[in-house]
Amino acid sequence: MLALVAEEPSHGWAIVGELAPTGDIGRIWSLSRALTYRTIDLLVGRGLLARAGTEPGRGRVRHVLEATDRGGLAASAWLDQPVAHLRDVRTDLLVKLTLRRRAGLPVLDLLEAQQRLFEPAYARFDPTRDDLVERWRAESSAAVRRFLDAAIARERADPPE
Repeated sequence: MLALVAEEPSHGWAIVGELAPTGDIGRIWSLSRALTYRTIDLLVGRGLLARAGTEPGRGRVRHVLEATDRGGLAASAWLDQPVAHLRDVRTDLLVKLTLRRRAGLPVLDLLEAQQRLFEPAYARFDPTRDDLVERWRAESSAAVRRFLDAAIARERADPPE
């Protein structure tokens, strides 16, 4: 959410729309309206977002939110950081890649860093073991590897202008 506001100042209702299941980000990772507003208050309280005026609209007053300097730096650092766990590719990494593309930022470096970080994990799981959890982890890690390999190949073949 911080990265969304750092991308462009916005108001809570617009963020709710982005994070709804039909939103650009919500189709990857969604959040309810109540949790969205609670998180906004938390980020304002931590000094990462600030209320910077109001915007006209129907209904309640729409407070425009913008990232503080500290919030902008935190969002930028988050966008550059590979995810720590294979399970976070489906959510965090896809959100980061989507936001980077929207901002016109390259994604190849992040994809390559992610692949390097996961290399040891790929070999850790044995798909031949008679253990459902182990086989699930092996299949999941193989799928992540294929996904990253294909995304890297696509970026190298068709680099952004």
